Parts: sequence; structure tokens; C-alpha cells
Amino acid sequence: MTGSTASGTAHGSAAGAPPAAELRGITKRFGPVLAVDGVDLVLERGTVHAVVGENGAGKSTLMSVLYGLHRPDAGQVLRDGREVRLSSPLDAIAAGLGMVHQNFRLFGSLTVAENVVYRAEPRRFGVLDRRAAERRVEELSARIGLDVDPTARVDTLPLGVRQRVEILKALHRQAEVLILDEPTAVLTPGEVDSLFVVVRRMAEQGTTVALVTHKVREVLEATDRVTVLRDGVVTARLTTAETTAGEVVEAMIGRGLVPAVNPRGAVSGEPVLEVSGVRMPAAPGASRVQDVSLRVSPGEVVGIAGVSGNGQRELVETVVGLRTPEAGTVRLHGRDLGGLGVRERRGLGIAYVPEDRPGVGTAAALSVADNLALGHHRSPPIGRRGRLSPRAARTQAAELVRRLGVKTAGVAVPLSSLSGGNAQKVVLARELHHEAALLVVEQPTQGVDVGAGEEIHRLLLEYRARGGAVLLVSYEISELRALADRVLVMLDGEVAAELDAADATDEVLGAAMVHSAGATGGGER
Repeated sequence: MTGSTASGTAHGSAAGAPPAAELRGITKRFGPVLAVDGVDLVLERGTVHAVVGENGAGKSTLMSVLYGLHRPDAGQVLRDGREVRLSSPLDAIAAGLGMVHQNFRLFGSLTVAENVVYRAEPRRFGVLDRRAAERRVEELSARIGLDVDPTARVDTLPLGVRQRVEILKALHRQAEVLILDEPTAVLTPGEVDSLFVVVRRMAEQGTTVALVTHKVREVLEATDRVTVLRDGVVTARLTTAETTAGEVVEAMIGRGLVPAVNPRGAVSGEPVLEVSGVRMPAAPGASRVQDVSLRVSPGEVVGIAGVSGNGQRELVETVVGLRTPEAGTVRLHGRDLGGLGVRERRGLGIAYVPEDRPGVGTAAALSVADNLALGHHRSPPIGRRGRLSPRAARTQAAELVRRLGVKTAGVAVPLSSLSGGNAQKVVLARELHHEAALLVVEQPTQGVDVGAGEEIHRLLLEYRARGGAVLLVSYEISELRALADRVLVMLDGEVAAELDAADATDEVLGAAMVHSAGATGGGER
């Protein structure tokens, strides 16, 4: 392990020139919570610097200080060796800083060029010079090796291309330091590889990149240096070429990682879930589903891979009762669920962990105990004869928090006070507790650090070992390969490939996610 710990110095520049950006002694509190405590961070010009840590470690707060979203309680922000005071992102942009957020901030109805030059438009006779804007996009794209049509409407573009638009927008604004916040969350393996080729090219041309990520593999493959945060302080400063995945993980969580892996084996018994010929036309805000069929048996994890927007969400919502298909059937233990809503399906044995946990899976303003009771508040012991028992809800919540290791100040605190990983554990605890026959789970570790992700994987495999059937939707190929017995790939609303886990390599899955690979591997069982 190289570099210093939190007590060591982080200042200076190997070439004698000042760093591109520097944070010195940054401290930030939110009420009684000390989010960042005296953190130093040096971003040397022309390097790719990873900022990693568990949820709640302070990395997002630190990047928000650098981009002017938060003002520190103590400490300095320097650009090119000079202190700058950043009261807003506009100040940061003026200082040569840019940020690509995990949730893209683009106008779907505008073209690529219009989005890129927004608020920094080339003008002719007082109006937008569209041709000049398009030339600017072409020049930037050629410089860093991006292939983007400047005349395309953004809402017609896949997510990987939209991300390129965000990068071009930052570069058009003369960003010399670019923060990428979890940039690979919704990309295919091929898009991830392409992104990092672009990132390296930007660094070679002098742009400094701060990469915020949970994914240790990306840290090792794409960066020059690493700063690890835990509980608001720096636990390690590493040179990537001289470190290992184990060192990064240990600095992040304080221990080694023991990945959960599906032991697999023969699957028997009548299927728990049968989806037959489900079809749904495309609609505003929804993707089509075209003649999808699948089965999930007891003690089996069936994974669904694919780039976001290829019908996975619509298929899942059909299974749990949020959407009604145009054609096809959904059966649970042989019973046709047509005409039954979410409540009835839950009562028959479907548990659901949605991708949109803040919007669908939880109520952030309610307490941890209330969130753990949601959906089961009409059933004993919490609900009896139409009345709720707050005491029973608190007792059950305390037991679930203890069993799953949820880090919280108590079951009475609002869910919004928990980190992303712990909020995710609350949702899983609620859905697993009632031992439903089928668990439908979307993106179980999205936005979750490696320690919480390891625990979530263990919980899912324990559920499988008890005979539970799992329908797992994930953008992460490594997650699908670790957990699934079989993997189905969805492309444009159809099942483009179905593979046994042993055949589901990164290359095969990645190819099937972008074009029909014609793979069969195991076939429907």
C-alpha cells in the first residue's frame, strides 16, 4: 500500500506546478452529523483520480464541496494553487470545474448540440447559431474520440450516448477538472470500456478526472491514484499501479471481502412463477414487451440482463401487478393472476424490491419501523381487526434491524437519515421477512458500497437456499454471474438470449445486450 494515511500530508505536485485542484482540511457538518472531517484531496493535472468509500463515507459531500453545491464549515478549495470560494455550481464552472451527475441533466426535446451549448451558446445576430453549435460538438467529439450526432434529439439516444453528451457539455464550458459521479451505473460492458478509453484520452490531453465509484475493478483498470474515505476521514492514498483490490476494499470497509457465490445445483419442483407470451406495446415513458416467456422454480435465481430501457421494468411491473399486459399470462403456483392488483398478489406470495426505492419502495419521511411495516400493516402481529399496533411494529422492526445489521440510531428515526446501503437493507428486510414464495428484485446493489453489497448478496442466496424463487433484474453482469442459475437477456422488449450461468461470460452477455447473439445455453426449463 502506497501513499499516506489520513495523518499524512497530501499537498504538493510532482512536476513543481500546482495541482489542478486541491481540497485542504475540508470539514462539513449537517446538523449533528460530521460528514467530512479535515479531509485533504489533491487532483494532479492530467490524471484520473478515484474517490471511493462506502455509502456515508463522505465522498459525495466532498465532491459537492468541490463543485460548489455545499460550502465547507472549514478548509480551502484551490484551483491551480489559488484559493477559490465556490458558492454555487456556476462559480465552479467559471473556475474550470465540471461534473457529470449520475442522473443526467439534459433536455430530452432538444438536440445534442443544443444541450451541449446551453447557457454558453454561440450566437449570430443575437440568436443561437445552430451550425456553429453543431461544429463545436463535432470538434469536441473528434478531439476525445466520441461518436455523437449533434443533430439527434437527446430523448432518442441510449443512456451511454446521453452520458457522452454530458461530458461534451462540460468540456464545451472549458472544464479542466471533470467529476464523474458513478458514471457506469447504467452502461453495458462495452459502453464502460468505451467510456474509460475516452477518460484516458481526456487525461492524456490534460483534463483532470475525479472518478467517484463503488466498483473496485473500475478503480484498478481506469485510474492513476486513489483516495479512500471511511466515516468522513481519509483511510488511504494509493497509487493504482502499486495496489490491489484487497487493499482498496480493506481501506473502504476495514476488513477483507468474502464474495457471495451461488453454489448452484439441480433445480426441481413445479415452477413458482410462469410468464407466458406477455406482450405490451411501447407507450410514452414505457418500453415495449414482446412475447416474453420465462419460468422460475423453487430454489432458483433467474437473472434478467440488459441495458436500461429494454422492457425489464415493464415486465417486472406486469409480474407484480403494476401494469396490465395487452396479451399473455402470469401464473403463481399455477394460478392465473390476471385481474389481481398489487395487494392481492402480495397476499398470494409475491415480494417486490423495486429499482425506484425512494419513489416506490419506501417512504423516506416515515420512520424505519413504519417502512418495515409497509404492505404488511393489515396482518398480525402489526394489524389486528383493522387496528395497528405501534408496539408490535417497533418490536418487529428492532428484530429485523438486528438480524440484518442495519446501521441506524433507532427504529423511530426517519428512513431518510440512513445511508443508501442501509435503506436498501430495510427494503430487503421487509420483503424477506414474510417468506414469500417469489421475490422480484431490481438492481439490489445499485448505488450501494461493496460491504453492503456483499451482505445483500448473502441475504438473497440464503433466501434461495430456503427454497425461495428469485427473479433478479440487474445491470451488473458480475452480479448476475455471482447470483443467477440462469440468465435471460432482454433487448428491445424481447428475450434475445437465455443462458445457463456457466455459459454467461462477460463477452457473451455483453454481446447479447447490444445485439441478438442467438445464444440458448440452457433454454427454458
